[in-house]
Amino acid sequence: MLRVLLSIVVITLLVSCDDSIIKTGFQATDNGSWNKDNIVEFNFSDLDTIQNHHIYINVRNDNTFPYSNLFLIAELNYPNGETVTDTLEFMMAQPDGTWLGKGYGSIKENKLWYKENIVFPSSGVYTLRLSHAMRKNGNVDGVINLEGVTDVGYEIVESNE
Repeated sequence: MLRVLLSIVVITLLVSCDDSIIKTGFQATDNGSWNKDNIVEFNFSDLDTIQNHHIYINVRNDNTFPYSNLFLIAELNYPNGETVTDTLEFMMAQPDGTWLGKGYGSIKENKLWYKENIVFPSSGVYTLRLSHAMRKNGNVDGVINLEGVTDVGYEIVESNE
């Protein structure tokens, strides 16, 4: 009986592990509010310089998030000094107001596409910097404190392509 139970546990662990995840990380916001001047920064290195990768931006939000979409500025700094900056828009809710993403209760986690089939061309330290770029309609000035974002993160996975 013990052998059967141990076998089930080992098989479950092997099946549930995702070997394609290379790097991942999260940073919490300040009490569920993301200040426009709070740039979330992640450093990573020791990446395969031949294999294609996908980069995702992970955002956790709760029911106090007041918008159906999210605008982000993503800046990827390469070890050679090159910088690629992107302005991104992601849908966070369906038209009827139902939150997108996974999770139970009031917190939803969204895994958002950032870079597809990217090759990290050189070894060294890469830096990903994320900030929100939210504005209310008709206002030139951005939203200072974006309520409802509890955590911001990233994930790098191997591409099968």
